[in-house]
Amino acid sequence: MEEYAEVLNRLAQDLYTQGKISSLYANLPFEERLIAIYQESGKVHSQYFNTSLPPDGFTEDTPYWAGQNLFQTLRHPRLLDAIESIIGSEICATPILHVRIKPPENLTPRDDRGHIQLDKTPIHQDNAGILPEADATDMLTVWFPMNYTDMKNGCLCVWPGSHHLGLLPHCIDRGRPRIPTEFLKEIGKAVPVPVKQGGVLLMNKCTVHASYANRSEKIRWSFDLRYTPTHQPKVRDFFPDFIARSRLHPETELKDPIQWDLQWQETRQKLAKTGTPQFHRW
Repeated sequence: MEEYAEVLNRLAQDLYTQGKISSLYANLPFEERLIAIYQESGKVHSQYFNTSLPPDGFTEDTPYWAGQNLFQTLRHPRLLDAIESIIGSEICATPILHVRIKPPENLTPRDDRGHIQLDKTPIHQDNAGILPEADATDMLTVWFPMNYTDMKNGCLCVWPGSHHLGLLPHCIDRGRPRIPTEFLKEIGKAVPVPVKQGGVLLMNKCTVHASYANRSEKIRWSFDLRYTPTHQPKVRDFFPDFIARSRLHPETELKDPIQWDLQWQETRQKLAKTGTPQFHRW
């Protein structure tokens, strides 16, 4: 949280310098400061907090965050123990890394069409976010909140047993995969999954899930990560991944957060010139 407070400070400084906000709001606590900056600037600046880069349209200056404390969280021994119990001991931390800091929907700016800029996540499977060449990869979704999440502030909901259906058809809705309405009758009813601070939700890549809207008066802050066995096809090979754990070859583990950040810097510089390869199958 302290690390991301510095990220928010960098955002405030950039917007203030550009004349997009009239104050740094430096005396406000993190949550109130973030909401105030978003409201005055009229935009949700989620890319400042995200590690993964956008699918297109980014430049050599597009912000991202690959900080030391985040890196250590991705490699946290207790987290990797849980992951190992499911996919084995040779663990790759993929570049599909999302940080979602969702303000209350009634306090979130809207786009030109009146849509909330960071609203509830549509019904989908995470397998829809990778290309067919990685369909055989045992990708595990790891989701955890920084504060208690429930139905009021936008926890996830899942459709139990839906992973047995395999990959369902999706469409792209405002840049995000979504299962069309006509296929939803196959998956039954959703079950909400409240998660306490310190808890983790682990999901099969074909588990159908979504999030509720944040109708509370507080932010909903979560991390959305993917891990795979190292010997299986990469899920997004044009972005940098790293070996988080290897019982067989521990010398291959990446332990230097600075090196991880440099990999993202080099990737951003390269793809800003060449463009990002195909991102979605749909």
